Amino acid sequence: MRIDARLVQELADLLTKNGLTEIEVEDGDRKIKVCRDLVPAAPPPAAAAATPAPTAKGQPAAPPPEEISGEIVKSPMVGTAFLSAEPGADPFIAVGKPVKAGDTLLIIEAMKVMNPITAPTAGVIKKIMVADAQPVEFDQPMVIIG
Repeated sequence: MRIDARLVQELADLLTKNGLTEIEVEDGDRKIKVCRDLVPAAPPPAAAAATPAPTAKGQPAAPPPEEISGEIVKSPMVGTAFLSAEPGADPFIAVGKPVKAGDTLLIIEAMKVMNPITAPTAGVIKKIMVADAQPVEFDQPMVIIG
């Protein structure tokens, strides 16, 4: 096969002009593929900005994420979580309030069916991790009981 240097040069120019890394042309049984590797000169500015700034001497570092112990109640289904029986009503639970095993923690609406989510054990509500009328996913943490 005879190589058309002019065609290869035109394809290379197209790569550069259009910011491409690869171009392939086929004409009958003749196929020409031109590729180039791009090597980044420096990391993008966004990556540099994501690096945490060093703390000044004597200043405490940011506190670690809050770790709350207890039993995590996860969503058994996809739906919308409601913290009260109806709009304007008092919520079923509040942080710091005790619950007994079987008490309703919240309701998940899925396909127009209201599904009560109950406390698996007795304890105190340590954290509520969903908001009223918030969509929830399967296995999403919703409440911590300690």
